[in-house]
Amino acid sequence: MKKTKLALAVWGALAGFNAAAQTSSVTLYGVIDVPIEYVNRVATAQPTVVNGQPVFANTGGSRVSMLPLGGRAPSRWGLRGVEDLGGGNSAIFVLESGFTADSGAMTSGRLFGRQSYVGLQSKTYGKLMFGRQYTSLFEGLSNFTPTRYASTYDPVAWQLGINYREDNTIKYLGTFGPVTVAAHYSFGVGVPLIGATPLAGGGAGETPGAFRDNNGYGAAVTYLNGTFGATLAYDEWHPAVTSGQQGVARKLGTAVSYAAGPFKAMLGYRWAKTDFANGNTLARDDYYWAGINYDITRALELTLAYYYADFKSLRLGPTAPSLAPANPWQTTLILDYRLSKRTDVYLATAYARNAGLNFDSTQTAFLFNYPSMAGQKGMFGVSTGIRHTF
Repeated sequence: MKKTKLALAVWGALAGFNAAAQTSSVTLYGVIDVPIEYVNRVATAQPTVVNGQPVFANTGGSRVSMLPLGGRAPSRWGLRGVEDLGGGNSAIFVLESGFTADSGAMTSGRLFGRQSYVGLQSKTYGKLMFGRQYTSLFEGLSNFTPTRYASTYDPVAWQLGINYREDNTIKYLGTFGPVTVAAHYSFGVGVPLIGATPLAGGGAGETPGAFRDNNGYGAAVTYLNGTFGATLAYDEWHPAVTSGQQGVARKLGTAVSYAAGPFKAMLGYRWAKTDFANGNTLARDDYYWAGINYDITRALELTLAYYYADFKSLRLGPTAPSLAPANPWQTTLILDYRLSKRTDVYLATAYARNAGLNFDSTQTAFLFNYPSMAGQKGMFGVSTGIRHTF
């Protein structure tokens, strides 16, 4: 009798465990994207700043290489988990790591440097998430960028800022019919540098007595009904070189889209102003973009995009003289052929004027490794690669 009761108890426990296991899931996902690129007139070194003026290298030339950052998308892998809590509620988490497919190295020195958050999700009220995440500006403009934030030939960091992912973040994301709203607050965004200048505490924020050091926040509202789309998004960040002395970087973006059958067109504008702690302006610009996606066939997609920045002012140090750089612009053309639902091959080309490709410059801290040579006006690149998602 005792053995029977024990067996029933064990069976009941296992049955309960199995039922719980069926309400939880963990998904392994990722992208591997490897392109080969030719680019002309790349400098051998980034420019230095002397007396508030950029000094460009005189040496450089063409480069043929396998790009570490990917082409259509950054290579990455991740774990996504969902646990059903009942009543339409779930616990969720995401751990996402970026890597360079050409060498296998981590892209940021962090195991989960792309995303790392846990949260709660409701079918009625949306998601509330805690950890390293994308900003509301990123969320708000994500459906309105022609190349979908491609690693190559999309000025992502110029459009969104180098803080488009932030540490120590609380974020809300909710979808109500055709309307999606996002809002976030970061206690310290975790960006260690602004240009070549280190930020206090490595940009981590959460400083005793200096609550605003390197913190940030933003919000976005987006309307998408399948044909027409519109969005409005705001982002603010307070980088502090010296603890207790915060600058401020503000961005406001808006965009519209129209889709009909195999065709989608997008048009966007982003206002930006970054000030030093002493009130002098680091940079002020208006940024515009336009583009189309067109499915030539069920397998072949064409993407065409144009980007333009109107510089109002630029200063490379708190007391440096104000500069008047030429306005950068870029055109991008991509042909993408889908071999299957998970694998595609592509050919991409771009020409940038008055900056490196992707608007690479002191503004974006040369994240994309396209420094220009002295006296250089234009830069051309072409790449081809293969992408697989899993």
